[in-house]
Amino acid sequence: MTKTIKFSINGMDLWYNEYQALKNISLEIPSGEITAFIGPSGCGKSTLIKSLNRMNDLVEGCKITGKILLDGESIYGDIDVNALRKRVGMVFQKPNPFPMSVYDNITYAPRTHGIKSKYKLDEIVEKSLRDAAIWDELKDRLKKSALSLSGGQQQILCIARALSVQPDVLLMDEPTSALDPISTAKIEELVIKLKKDYTIVIVTHNMQQAVRISDNTGFFLLGELIEYNDTQQLFSMPNDKRTEDYITGRFG
Repeated sequence: MTKTIKFSINGMDLWYNEYQALKNISLEIPSGEITAFIGPSGCGKSTLIKSLNRMNDLVEGCKITGKILLDGESIYGDIDVNALRKRVGMVFQKPNPFPMSVYDNITYAPRTHGIKSKYKLDEIVEKSLRDAAIWDELKDRLKKSALSLSGGQQQILCIARALSVQPDVLLMDEPTSALDPISTAKIEELVIKLKKDYTIVIVTHNMQQAVRISDNTGFFLLGELIEYNDTQQLFSMPNDKRTEDYITGRFG
């Protein structure tokens, strides 16, 4: 069965002023699967994920060459950046709920996209929280400040907030690195469940996490993509000695 490709990246280079952070990256991210990026700190994985919804546009001196296609269309062409970010949601390393109620966190993006009806907004809140498997915990706390939630709940709320505009893709930049093991396990379970409706790209420092949840893994080192393969294959029979050294803990 041939896979549908969601993102196709070809010969991509990225500079921050004089510093080249990514070198000649080419890979395809399949639809409806979880793709993990691993590698030591500063190797370019977060830089790459932030390019997929043009978050790097906000960084001064950032220049990108090469091609990034989403469903065959260049994301650096005539595409409306707001429309792109609606299709490609993002969850960050530290939970960053807005300092407002749980309800207002979820409805923030739908409102900016013009949804005004209370009935429709109520529906979106319930669906997003259900999809994020936290409706039962939060349904009686919708009017409470999101900042009163635990760290794990805040991060799941941020995932629900990203789902509120029904994106195609969910980017996750080390979503569990600030969380305890129980919250981490909950989020991993949730990510696996979300795969049936979304394409997920996750940056993780935790190699066991990549093994547990991802279908494909890319190993990055010093701005280069060293190896990209089916996760089980990459971890059991890596093709490159540097991948093997990293996953067996010889460096990193």
